[in-house]
Amino acid sequence: MALRNIVVQGEEILTKRAKEVKEINEHVCMILDDMLETMRAENGIGIAAPQVGVLRRMFIVELEDQVYELINPEIIETSGSQCEYEGCLSVPGLIGRVERPQYVKIAGQNRQGQRVEYEGTELLAVAFCHEYEHLDGILYIDKATDICETEEEETEE
Repeated sequence: MALRNIVVQGEEILTKRAKEVKEINEHVCMILDDMLETMRAENGIGIAAPQVGVLRRMFIVELEDQVYELINPEIIETSGSQCEYEGCLSVPGLIGRVERPQYVKIAGQNRQGQRVEYEGTELLAVAFCHEYEHLDGILYIDKATDICETEEEETEE
């Protein structure tokens, strides 16, 4: 595994629609491993392949010690509504309120090529939608309201 650079807002790749993963092979699995390591190093809860410079339809969410890897995901059902503050590894220093579904059912493939389905509410639903939109070239900041700067923790040496 290796840490990858996070692509930040303003880079063209973040505005493009990611391409379908046609074959799940060792290279795809290596990218997933690198994404997980990078996300954890940045204290994130989700990361999409375009955020590490790979224009492919796959993302990872990790919440409550559960890792969700989705390749070629599709949102198949949503319901309800919630409006919460979100941040993004590709938009450092800012947060904004985004309206998202309260419930999401999402399907895709795992790294073995098997079909998987997950259901999420609250923060997990937000994370699934946030990462899914990265695959369509949409950043949360494109639809956020009440955007504000986050406070950086200062460390003394």
